[in-house]
Amino acid sequence: MAERLKKNYFEVLGLCCSSEVPLVERIMNSLDGVEEISVIVPTKTVIVVHDTRRISETKIVEALNKARLEATVRPEGKMKSQKKWPAPSVMASGLLLALSFLGYIYYPLQSLAVAAVIFGVPAILVRSVASIKSLTLNINVLVLMAAVGTLALGDYVEAGSIVFLFSISQWLESVASYKAMAAMSSLTSMAPQKAITAETGDQVDVNTVKVNTILAVRAGEVIPIDGIVVEGKCEVDEKTLTGESFPVVKEQDSPVWAGTINLDGYISIKTTALAKDCVVSRMAALVEESHKKKSRAQTFIESFAKYYIPAVLLISVAFAVIPAAVGVPNVRHWLYLAIVVLVSTCPCALILSTPVVIFCALSKAATTGLLVKGGNYLETLAKVKMVAFDKTGTVTRGEFTVTDFQSICDDVSLGTLLYWVSSIESKSSHPMAAALVDYARSLAIEPVPENVEDFQNFPGEGIFGKIHGNEIYIGNRRIGPRTGCSKDSIVEAKCTGGKTRGYVYLGATPVGTFSLSDSCRSGALEAIKDLKSLGIKSFILTGDSHAAALYAQDQLDHAFDMVYAELLPQHKAELVELLKKDGTTAMVGDGINDAPALAAADIGISMGISGSALAMETGHVILMSNDIRKIPKAIKLARKASTKLIQNVTLSVTVKGAVLALAIAGYPLVWAAVLTDVGTCLIVILNSMLLLKNNPEEEGGSRCCEATSAKDTASTSLHSQTGSSPCCLSSSSCRKDRSTSSTGSQGENKRVARGGKVKKCGDQCCDIEAGVTA
Repeated sequence: MAERLKKNYFEVLGLCCSSEVPLVERIMNSLDGVEEISVIVPTKTVIVVHDTRRISETKIVEALNKARLEATVRPEGKMKSQKKWPAPSVMASGLLLALSFLGYIYYPLQSLAVAAVIFGVPAILVRSVASIKSLTLNINVLVLMAAVGTLALGDYVEAGSIVFLFSISQWLESVASYKAMAAMSSLTSMAPQKAITAETGDQVDVNTVKVNTILAVRAGEVIPIDGIVVEGKCEVDEKTLTGESFPVVKEQDSPVWAGTINLDGYISIKTTALAKDCVVSRMAALVEESHKKKSRAQTFIESFAKYYIPAVLLISVAFAVIPAAVGVPNVRHWLYLAIVVLVSTCPCALILSTPVVIFCALSKAATTGLLVKGGNYLETLAKVKMVAFDKTGTVTRGEFTVTDFQSICDDVSLGTLLYWVSSIESKSSHPMAAALVDYARSLAIEPVPENVEDFQNFPGEGIFGKIHGNEIYIGNRRIGPRTGCSKDSIVEAKCTGGKTRGYVYLGATPVGTFSLSDSCRSGALEAIKDLKSLGIKSFILTGDSHAAALYAQDQLDHAFDMVYAELLPQHKAELVELLKKDGTTAMVGDGINDAPALAAADIGISMGISGSALAMETGHVILMSNDIRKIPKAIKLARKASTKLIQNVTLSVTVKGAVLALAIAGYPLVWAAVLTDVGTCLIVILNSMLLLKNNPEEEGGSRCCEATSAKDTASTSLHSQTGSSPCCLSSSSCRKDRSTSSTGSQGENKRVARGGKVKKCGDQCCDIEAGVTA
């Protein structure tokens, strides 16, 4: 954003519902210098991007307040304290209305209701005039017409009740929404605005801190910018960012994130990003953006309301005018009926029913380490019937250990081979690369990535680089043909214990092999069981070998309904498309190779902090921590939000319908119409806010693996986890099918799908048609 443009946040307490958004937009669009505007109704927030040289925030506030929208500037990420009392004019109106009820004892006191109208109506009148000038109709216009109508009929107490109840409802809604406002504010203000330089001890603005600056963070302070620990040791509370309740130990070379809290100890960190590029800044931007995106239900209801309000107005006028024009007796009854129709059919509660639910659900998800990029994705998440998981870095930790590394060429020493491999791998972001680099360093071999030329990545195969004129290929068994190596010379190493071999080629000559191990994440088994309890099927889609995929499945007690191995990125996407035919499908992944499948799925869930930037960009839901147990929790939250939405819509329609039915039946109660309008709005807000309630976490649950040693408990993966011949491994529910063959790794049957079709096989798993035995 250019320096002349500034983003400001405004609290606009006069916002009642989405019907008033067009008024705000017309006011803003009429101002010279306003570049962009967005309105978040549940938190009564207006976000404006404006040219500071042409218009100030003060002028914007003045323009909004000319329409009595009660706007104030709110510093980004902060909010004012909750208003404990309504405005003095509203309290005066309420007091006068209460005194007017004594008119049933002493009649002249009923005239105090007129004074109640006079005190309470100015704000409604100004908003109504501004709305009419902008050629929009909203609740203020309807309430004003109802108040004028009852005054004209001489029912002063009714008029005073309408004005006071509507005015007090505005305050009650702001009080009820305060917790939702606080939730959003906490998400956008996690990172401090100041940092302390380690060298001088000076406090500086975080926006002026450059990359590679050394900062000091004392115990109890919030880490200001993403970085790496260069000195000291401490425990860090990452709950605000990831939702994890347990502190994480940080020592030298450990990554730390802005917005997390140093609980004890002193650390110095070297910044790895600018303040605007920190994970927490991107998270805040995603949270803000998600609230701007409307769900399908919200879009439909708001579109419906555009035509509904004018239609209600016409019907109300018809009830008032037609009976009088045709000389129907008891015209007064029809006038009351017109007023009741005008008030009781006000769509505020109906319009609020969707955005408040979506807002609260998105905010709740964000506070637990889940970012959902919009209401549409929340609706889709509630319908999920199948979840496909990438293996490495998702189901498994993605923390590799080199268990074997050897040179198979007499002309290339082990040290030279490690130097080549570690230098080239230093340019790769794959988790396996870090393990190979660390292994080389453990043997006192320092990689020199500057010496690597023409680095290339081959998805599903491996990587390539030139070092000192030597052309080096590193990858899985599928890298062999790319090197030009003859089929007879391609190295094939047997996989044991769930490990997968990697291969190193010097040109077309095989010169080395290695193997790595990886273990399952804690809670993976619990997550899959939770998905099953929700009636959701789970699958693994991995580019890793048959043995490694099957080993992970065995560790998880055959919890997955199906495991597909040796998949290229396009094969993952194709399988996701096939799964979608049997129900709404989610894909969970963390790597570049998962991006096509994430995009192909109905809902893509990416591992945020540990995942690649492309996966984070492609995913519709971002899991900020590595705990995949949050996925079934997210689905439960989405389903709960869907239930709340149905409850709100049903309540909005039935309660007002009952009042309208009474009016048609001969009991047109204006005060009841106003009370139900106010009451349903408040109930809708409060019911939605139950989503923000903290439920006690279920304790216990089994870990996906109990490792005794790295060698015995690891399943492995190679570059990009993809392959050319997809392999389908069925779960324990298909043991009868598997037992028909004794071929395959570890005594299990595998089927290779080549252009196959997914179909049901028994009650709880899939199989592949047109498969051939591997």
